[in-house]
Amino acid sequence: MTSIHVQNAVFGLLIGGLYGLGAVGLSLVFGVLTMLNVAHGELIMLGGYVSIWLFTLWRLDPFVSVLVAGPALFIVGAGLFWVLFRRLIHFTEEHKIKNSILIGFGLALVLQTLAILAWEADERAVTPSYAGEVLALGGVVVPLSRLAALVLAFVVLGGLHLFLTHTRQGTAIRATAEDEQGAALAGIPIGRVYLIAFGLGSALAGVAGALVSVSEAISPAIGLHWTLKALIVIVLGGMGNIFGTFVAGVFLGVVESMSGFLFGNAYREVVGLAIFLIVLSARPQGLFARS
Repeated sequence: MTSIHVQNAVFGLLIGGLYGLGAVGLSLVFGVLTMLNVAHGELIMLGGYVSIWLFTLWRLDPFVSVLVAGPALFIVGAGLFWVLFRRLIHFTEEHKIKNSILIGFGLALVLQTLAILAWEADERAVTPSYAGEVLALGGVVVPLSRLAALVLAFVVLGGLHLFLTHTRQGTAIRATAEDEQGAALAGIPIGRVYLIAFGLGSALAGVAGALVSVSEAISPAIGLHWTLKALIVIVLGGMGNIFGTFVAGVFLGVVESMSGFLFGNAYREVVGLAIFLIVLSARPQGLFARS
């Protein structure tokens, strides 16, 4: 493999880490609640604006702003669940999915409109002092900001794993995802678990948005792009499979980067969608789901 191929693979790996982190929150919500929040991209957008707002007002580093964006979006997500999605708790699985999609579409329009009213439709970006600095490894150039974002994405994913496996609330979330009726009979408060899971998925979206703001412009219109990426990734990785979702995000990023180099940037999105359709047809449970 030549250095130019390695370079494109590295770029794909870096953007794929953000794809994976951006989709993990949506995968968590679906895996626990069986609800599909198609306004997830708008939550990522809000996380990006939190980072930009903090940087503009107080010059807070965007990598530090994740400590604010995560909790802030947890509160937003918990509020949205309580107001909009809580009524779906006792619906059948089919009706949960259908109604959550409808609610999500309406919510996406509302959040996008509110973002335009608050920040206008212009693109905004964070420009810290280290923007543009790179790490040269042989013939491969690695942007330091994107590399740091990838490392932080792994840290967040590790923290999520520890939370789900070593805390009481995490155990309750996993039990509810595995068998809701059994968890309820065991005394687990399903409503509270749903609230925490939805808030946690939103917090992950906020963290992803803050990291996206380091390397990409933020505008009210980016929500749809990130929602589509998240949907593709969770289908590739397996609905509700958190680890598989992150790996699928990295895979999609590398595939898009390499296809953009081989066939031109106009086809990078097409190749990713083609793989999505193939996997959906041949293995609808996802590449990393149990057979």
